[in-house]
Amino acid sequence: MTAAVAAVDLGATSGRVMLGYVGHDELRLVPVARFPNTPVRVIDGLHWNILELYRSVIAGLASAVREEPDIRSIAVDSWAVDYALLRGERMLGTPYHYRDDRTAGGVEATHALVSPAELYAANGLQFLAFNTLYQLAADRASGTLELADGMLLVPDLVNFWLTGQRRAEVTNASTTGLLDVHSGAWDAELVERLGLPAGILPPLVSPGATVGTLLPAVAAELGAPASLPVSAVGSHDTASAVVAVPSTAEDIAYISSGTWSLVGVELEHPVVSEEGRLAGFTNEGGVDGRIRYLQNVSGLWLLSESVRTWERDGVPIDLPTLIAEAAAVTTEVPVFEAGDAVFVAPGDMPARIADWFGSRGMPSPQSRAEFVRSILESLAAAYAQSIEAATALSGRTVSAIHVVGGGSQNTLLCQLTADRTGRPVLAGPVEATAIGNVLVQARAQGLVAGDSSLEALRSLVARTFRPVRYEPARGRRSG
Repeated sequence: MTAAVAAVDLGATSGRVMLGYVGHDELRLVPVARFPNTPVRVIDGLHWNILELYRSVIAGLASAVREEPDIRSIAVDSWAVDYALLRGERMLGTPYHYRDDRTAGGVEATHALVSPAELYAANGLQFLAFNTLYQLAADRASGTLELADGMLLVPDLVNFWLTGQRRAEVTNASTTGLLDVHSGAWDAELVERLGLPAGILPPLVSPGATVGTLLPAVAAELGAPASLPVSAVGSHDTASAVVAVPSTAEDIAYISSGTWSLVGVELEHPVVSEEGRLAGFTNEGGVDGRIRYLQNVSGLWLLSESVRTWERDGVPIDLPTLIAEAAAVTTEVPVFEAGDAVFVAPGDMPARIADWFGSRGMPSPQSRAEFVRSILESLAAAYAQSIEAATALSGRTVSAIHVVGGGSQNTLLCQLTADRTGRPVLAGPVEATAIGNVLVQARAQGLVAGDSSLEALRSLVARTFRPVRYEPARGRRSG
C-alpha cells in the first residue's frame, strides 16, 4: 500500500514543501510549495527572516494537507549551525545568519579556553568560524546568553513551534561542536570548559523518532488532526541528502551540491587525526549512526552571488545560457581557491575573484562566460582535492562520485568534476534532501516493506531516480 508523508526542506536560499509517496517499489515526490529564503540586514547584522520562513512552512503544509488529507507524518530539515535562543516559549531575537561577521570574537574567546586541537579531538569538526559554539561564544560576550533557557537549531525551532516540544535531532546537533564525536551525546565537560550553560541544550533524538504531535492551534491552521506526528529525520539537510545517494557500494564518494558543497565519504566510525584536522575534514553525524567524513567546500554560492551582482544593472541573467557560453570557452581560464574566506560574505563576487587573481599577479577572467568557467573549474578542482584527501585520510577507495542536490543539474560542473577527478560522476537526484527526509519518515511509519536498512532505502532511490553518468575526459585529471 502506498501512503504519503510531508517533507519540509529549508535551504539557505529557498524552501520547499513536498509530498512523498512511498510503497512497495514506489518512491515519488510531488512539489506542493516553494518559497524564497532571503536574509535581512539590520543595524546589528545579518539575520534569517525566520518568521516569514515559518509562515511559508505553515502555508505549504496546509496546501499539502488539502492535497493529501491522510498524510502520515511531517518532518523538517534545514541548513546547519544557526539557532534561536529561547526564554520559555519566547524567541530572544531573530537568528543570526552564519555569514554575519559577529563570530570573529567568538573564535578568539573559544580558542583561549580550548585549543583547536583539543576541540577537534572532542568534536571532530572542521574549523569554520561560524560553527555554533563560536556563535554561542559571541552571544555570551554580548550578555544575550544569560537571558536564555534554551537553544534550538533551525529545524528544531520549527518542530518546537509545531509541537511545543524542545528536542535536538542528533545529525544537526553534531554540527554545533558541542557533541562528543565518539558517544554522540552532548559533551558536558566541553560545554563547561567553554563557559556555556548546559541547561540550554535540549534532549537529543535520533532520526525516525517522534518529536511530538501537532499543537491544537497548529492543527487547526493546517486543517490536520492534532494526532498527526512530527518526526525527526536527518534534520541537517546533508544528512538527509546522503540517505538518497543512489548506491549501496562502499567505494564511492558523494558531493551534496548546492549553496555549499559537502564532499566526502560515509564511514562507520569517526576519523579524528591531526592530519584530518589540518586538512579541514569534519566528522558529522549521519542517519543510522553513520559518519559523514567530509569537507565543507564553497559551492554554487560563488555563481549565484556573481549572477546577483550582474543583475544589478536591471537586466536578468539566463543562467542556462550563461553556462552554455562558459562551456564553449576554449581558452584556458585561471583557477582560484574556492574555499578562501574572502568569498564567504555576500557582495560583489566577480570583483573579489578579480582581486584574488590580481593580488597574486595572475590574469583575471574578462567576460562573464570566462568568470563562470573559472568558478566551475575552481569548484571542480576543489572537489578533486577533497576526494583525494578523503581517500588518503580514511583509507577508503573511491571509484565513482555521486553528485546529488541542485548542482547535479549543472552539466558543465559535473563534467568538469569527472575530468578533474579522473572518475565517473553519477548525477542526481536533484531533490535528494527531500527524498532522504521522506524515506526516513516512511521507514518510521512502517511504509517500507521488508528490509528497511539504509542500503535498502538507497536501492529504492536507485530504482526510481536514475542518475546521469559523466565519464572523465582523458588527460584532465588533477588534484
